[in-house]
Amino acid sequence: MSGTDPPNLSYMDNDEAKDLVRRGYDELSSRYDEAFGGETKYADWLQLLLTELPDRAQVLDLGCGSGVPVAKVLAEAGHIVTGVDISEVQVARASERVPAATFLQADATTLDLPADSFDAILSFYALIHIPLDEQEALLQRIGTWLRPGGTFVATIGAAAWTGSEQHWLGGDVPMWWSQADTATTRTWIENAGLVIDHEEFVPEGDSGHTLIWAGRPGPR
Repeated sequence: MSGTDPPNLSYMDNDEAKDLVRRGYDELSSRYDEAFGGETKYADWLQLLLTELPDRAQVLDLGCGSGVPVAKVLAEAGHIVTGVDISEVQVARASERVPAATFLQADATTLDLPADSFDAILSFYALIHIPLDEQEALLQRIGTWLRPGGTFVATIGAAAWTGSEQHWLGGDVPMWWSQADTATTRTWIENAGLVIDHEEFVPEGDSGHTLIWAGRPGPR
């Protein structure tokens, strides 16, 4: 990911930044799917996840987007999926495309979910849109939402960067990101009581992200 902070965007507070992300995905939901292969992306990750889940697993998808492919693949495999996204348009499209799943429009950092609720929690290219000073607390809560033996899979920043990009994906709206480097986020995940099983670099253009597989210790 690359970009240059345009004037008047680099100093936003957290609420303003989140609103920019929301409006960006409201505007560019369909274009995002087209640009990143919405029907086929994450195929290898999802196939591996399916081998690890128990029957009728409870799965939380943070930053679910338009529901495809993550919620669609998991729901079709018989799992119980809850998707959360800050974008009203993304949630509306997801509800139409994957009626077997449940979708909520919400800021992930304000979710109030019971402890030990999910067998897996996924967050693909979503944590990097959350203000940096709110990410550690969210990861702490994710650690409590997972059941013992549960799986956490997420893409995180490879290098520290906070900034925005005008005319993202060729549209008329900007987008905003905020991420720590891998080592910092890894520490936050471990401090949340999760054990990292695997990490790998996922290239994207001239940069990339880090894919993390982690789990909460204990029997299912």
